[in-house]
Amino acid sequence: MGLITGLFAFFYQLPQIYTWLLKPYYVLSFLMSAAFLMVRKAPGLCEHLATQREDGDSCNFDWREVEILMFLSAIVMMKNRRAITIEQHIGNLFLFSKVANVILFFRVDLRLGILYSILCIVFLMTCKPPLYIGPEYIKYFSDKTIDEELQRDSRVTWIVEFYANWSPECQSFAPVFAELSLKYNCAGLRFGKIDAGRYGDVSQRYLVSTSPLSKQLPSLVLFQGGREIIRRPMVDSVHRAVSWTFNEENIIREFNLNELFEKSKKLSKGRSNKGDEQTPPQPLEGSDGPQLETISPELPTESKKDQ
Repeated sequence: MGLITGLFAFFYQLPQIYTWLLKPYYVLSFLMSAAFLMVRKAPGLCEHLATQREDGDSCNFDWREVEILMFLSAIVMMKNRRAITIEQHIGNLFLFSKVANVILFFRVDLRLGILYSILCIVFLMTCKPPLYIGPEYIKYFSDKTIDEELQRDSRVTWIVEFYANWSPECQSFAPVFAELSLKYNCAGLRFGKIDAGRYGDVSQRYLVSTSPLSKQLPSLVLFQGGREIIRRPMVDSVHRAVSWTFNEENIIREFNLNELFEKSKKLSKGRSNKGDEQTPPQPLEGSDGPQLETISPELPTESKKDQ
């Protein structure tokens, strides 16, 4: 039954998957990843390639190339064990396929290896993965607004993501963080983001390293009254991030989102009751005014356009 449900869900989302995969970044990534396969199998071209096969058939993989491809499959499977989104799965596949292609082309012909390496560099510099664009209740900070917003109301808890647009991990985490904001955003629990790669002074002030070697991007920090309470991933004594998986279950557990959300709903009700005391009583009973006031803080007040 679960398999049938999964198949129905896949076919239901198939138009969206096609739209997503047909973006230029993924189309070019697929062509780059399959470049050696296409060259090795191309009629009229494969006959001129070097091979270590005993039968001399240069249009099929030799034993060393099969070994490299099997090793590639094992590496991709190991990396995808920690992947949490389909973008990460496909990104790992594309990345290690390109690495394998570089090795394979250099084995066949030095000139092909140099040409493919140049193409990879040009692709990396000119073609960026598409950014997440979808529903979210997230406030985008700048270097001039983050301190003021975090300290504005001590009763409001903020969960802030420090990210960089060039980081594949941040791009893969974007839909997860957006989904959490849709579920838990309310008057006393808010979600924010700041581009640490763009605002270097902010990343230094909040001790978030933007170096790829530190592996601190993305970083999630929970603030209460402007003070940092918890941070993931944690940072060791040499300023290296401790390995941590950014999935929805880990974030809910480590940041106690369910408990925070219940307290935040009480804050919303308290604000509603305070507003009722300040207004004269209404002659009609059963008015839904307080309910509307309670729901209104959960409506999205900021978007990416406010950045």
